[in-house]
Amino acid sequence: MPARKTEKHTKRNQAARSTSATAPPVEFNGSVAIISRRAADRIRAGHVWVYQSDMESVEGEPSGLVAVADHRGIPLGTALYSPASQITLRLVSASLIDWKQWLDLVRARLQSAIRLRLSMLSAQTNACRLVFSEADALPGLIADKYGELVILQLLTKPLDNDEIRTLATDVLHEELAPATIVERPDPRIRELEQLSAPSATPLYAAEEEHPLLSTDFRLNGLTFHYDATAGQKTGAFLDQRENYAAAARYAHGEALDVCTYQGGFALHLARSCPRVTGVDVSRTALEVAEKNLAANAAQLHASNVDWMEANAFDLLRDWSASGAVYDTIVLDPPAFAKSKRAVEGALRGYKELNLRAMKMLRPGGTLVTCSCSHHVSLADFQQVVATAAGDTGRRVRLIERRGAAADHPAILTIPETEYLKCLICSVE
Repeated sequence: MPARKTEKHTKRNQAARSTSATAPPVEFNGSVAIISRRAADRIRAGHVWVYQSDMESVEGEPSGLVAVADHRGIPLGTALYSPASQITLRLVSASLIDWKQWLDLVRARLQSAIRLRLSMLSAQTNACRLVFSEADALPGLIADKYGELVILQLLTKPLDNDEIRTLATDVLHEELAPATIVERPDPRIRELEQLSAPSATPLYAAEEEHPLLSTDFRLNGLTFHYDATAGQKTGAFLDQRENYAAAARYAHGEALDVCTYQGGFALHLARSCPRVTGVDVSRTALEVAEKNLAANAAQLHASNVDWMEANAFDLLRDWSASGAVYDTIVLDPPAFAKSKRAVEGALRGYKELNLRAMKMLRPGGTLVTCSCSHHVSLADFQQVVATAAGDTGRRVRLIERRGAAADHPAILTIPETEYLKCLICSVE
């Protein structure tokens, strides 16, 4: 019996190491991940994730890369292996490749991603997402450009090594020649993925003794401040850039920007509205918003914009009850659902915010409402807004249904890449 089991495993390893006629077989030193039928079906349908619950076995001693095979031993490709993560495998090739071939792919995909965004940059907008993880076939790798400052994030264990850092830094420098490249991982993901602490020293600095760590950048002709050493997020809301401009086109009268963070929507609304109030629970974020307002003094009247530190739910409940009214309201809260278990509570939260906002809008008012929770689908989010409309007795007309800016492309077979929803509505 043991001999038969060994023979079966040997055949399965051989099958997993085999590849198509277009690529030579590659030796993986016995590192093969066997996944469930459900996971294999997802991979064949175009997704790239395998969850820990779908891992049947890992044969050999895997490091950064593993071959992936289904429960019958049929090879599916090569994946990044993150044993501590709930997303244990992230497919990077449908063929079997070794580490050197993977590095060549990283270089080519980085170059392709960056060059795709170059046409999106101009004198009016010199900031964008350069690399967007799975959307650019580089799972766990994100790079953002803020003027002359580039922020790099390596968010999976197999990317957390100096070889990848050096390669990414070299490509970013070759393609863009920025003043500084800084690594700044997301603190929550760093803990979940058990990543190393990033160095306090920039990966690259044109001025080594005085590296550029804070800068001003431009979105849609407005100036914003970014500091790589501060802030509750690893970056600004670059994904909302096109929605900022769209909101300004429909905004009118007195405007309220709820969860303004550093004033992204509020400053764009100030181009169209004589009075704008930005609300956020973070005093630090509002201090940056005030700095951003001052930076745009030449084209915006600072006296027409004010900031308020408050909890969005408490404020809207109190103001809607007191009869406060506005002509334009923007709702851009943080992600309410960071897991599937949190979806039900998130939907209640979205309904509450939208219901209160609708009660506060004058007839003909504009509502711009957003969700960045990828676990909440567009259909569910739109239904929540519709239910709020029914409960308030308001007739709500959908003007535009929008998503993330073009520098955050979505892959149709990876729904998680299409996370941002933005509805622009007229409330009668």
